[in-house]
Formats: sequence, C-alpha cells, structure tokens
Amino acid sequence: QLQLVESGGGLVQPGGSLRLSCATSGFTADAYAIGWFRQAPGKEREGIACINNSGDSTNYADSVKGRFTVSRDNAKNVAYLQMSSLKSEDTAVYYCKQRTTWGQGTQVTVSS
Repeated sequence: QLQLVESGGGLVQPGGSLRLSCATSGFTADAYAIGWFRQAPGKEREGIACINNSGDSTNYADSVKGRFTVSRDNAKNVAYLQMSSLKSEDTAVYYCKQRTTWGQGTQVTVSS
C-alpha cells in the first residue's frame, strides 16, 4: 500500500525559505511522477509543481515559477519542494500526491 508523508512545514517570515519533504513508501515509488499541491483557507486545492519519475522533467504553476524548485531522490524514496522568496499568499497546507494517493499535508505559514 502506497503511503506519502510530508514534513518540513512551519512558520517563516516573508522573503524566507523552507524545504518540504515527501517520503514515499509501499511500492516502487520511482516508477511514478509526484505532484505538489496546496490549499489555502477558503480556496480550492491547486497544483503547483510536478516532477516525472526519473526527475529530469518538472513543471510549475505560474504562481510559484522561479521561486519554488521540485526535486526527488529515488534512492531515498523522497521528493522535495524547495520554496524561496516566500510571500504571505503562499500560506497554505501543502500536499504531495503520487498516482491517486495523497499525503496528510503540512502547514506552511508565511507571516511577520
């Protein structure tokens, strides 16, 4: 059974950085792409980044392009979302997803 566990969220000041991790387990995780999503209070969940199975192809939403970087380490079965130049509007619960399985989410709050 596939499981995803996010970590690394927290409180950060505007302009700061944070790195989220998504640990996968349960099957050959490197066979599938991983997506990162976020959901702010009162808003729909939105996709913000994805990376293919081998890690050599990525895509980003316009709202995070140039500030966020997605990567993965298949030897460790983990994906990362490096977030820089954070803004208050980046405040949300961040999720990773692989196939149809979601992680539990990790809260990111950007505030002074």
